[in-house]
Amino acid sequence: MSYQERFRITARNSVEVVTPKELKATLSRGNGLRAYVGVEPSGLLHLGTGPILAEKLSDFCETGFHVTVLLADWHAYINDKLGSDWERIKACAEYMIEAYQSLGVPKDVRYLYASELVADSEYWKSVIRASKASSVSRIKRAMSIMGRQEEEGELDASKLIYPAMQVTDIHILDLDLALGGMDQRRAHMLYRDLAPKLGWKQLVAIHTPMLSSLQGGGRMDSWDLKMSKSKPETCIFIHDGPDVIQEKIRKAYCPPGEVEGNPILQFCQYLLLPRFSRVKVERSPRHGGDIVFEDYSTLEQAYREGELHPQDLKAAVAGYLAELLEDSRKHFEARPETLTRVERALGIRG
Repeated sequence: MSYQERFRITARNSVEVVTPKELKATLSRGNGLRAYVGVEPSGLLHLGTGPILAEKLSDFCETGFHVTVLLADWHAYINDKLGSDWERIKACAEYMIEAYQSLGVPKDVRYLYASELVADSEYWKSVIRASKASSVSRIKRAMSIMGRQEEEGELDASKLIYPAMQVTDIHILDLDLALGGMDQRRAHMLYRDLAPKLGWKQLVAIHTPMLSSLQGGGRMDSWDLKMSKSKPETCIFIHDGPDVIQEKIRKAYCPPGEVEGNPILQFCQYLLLPRFSRVKVERSPRHGGDIVFEDYSTLEQAYREGELHPQDLKAAVAGYLAELLEDSRKHFEARPETLTRVERALGIRG
């Protein structure tokens, strides 16, 4: 594979690479590079947390990275997820491993618990060093990576440790590249700021989009309006069946001609066109007949100008999403005990 092709695949379907120049320099070092994504075991995977990350992890494997998924159990504990109950967090972590594998993440990807990292005294030395090199205000600004407000650190001092731990995860794993949604940007930037001060290796960061809630209506950088596992009506889970997907898509925000904050268009841009290379929308002959889109800009323009009716686009998107998630749905149909166990941990069923 050519150097240019490695760069294209590594960077594709992301909204930011920090920085492209550094990524090119990193790739020029050849194979044996290390990449990771950190995920809190705190709920069911949905379109915003599953397929996009899975595709990128597969891309990294294809371009020669050794990839780690860090199951951030200690981070979930600090962040009050699942009542900070270790058994519930463990059940969710075990589910997440199966979930990512069902989405096609290569088998040679390593799954590592944060509990395994924190057992090393060197880990805590690095946490202290990162904390001493940071101001309290800088740490508080990074707390948005937890979905927390700065003032919450005043009530629970453990939350001030979280950003330093995430920075330390990157250092201890000796990473060349970190993956995350745009909500993780501040953690990656904190690491990049601290690395020269601490003599640590610099890091390339790749950020994926934050998908809007099915209720839509906001900017993509408005995290309060992102798809959320805690609000089932706002998201599509990776094991939802075709009928459930169709009904959720039917109710989704998708005003005629409206592009901003439109989740249906985002699905086309970040999920369907990268996976299927084309989106076919079936229309009646009196509305111009079927139409096929092979790039997002053409599809967006057609929707903006009223050439596509929302219901026609929704019907097409629902069908493609059902196909996209088919393997995950079948996996958990064949292994219902995993889903049952995590749903009990989440309090969804008794």
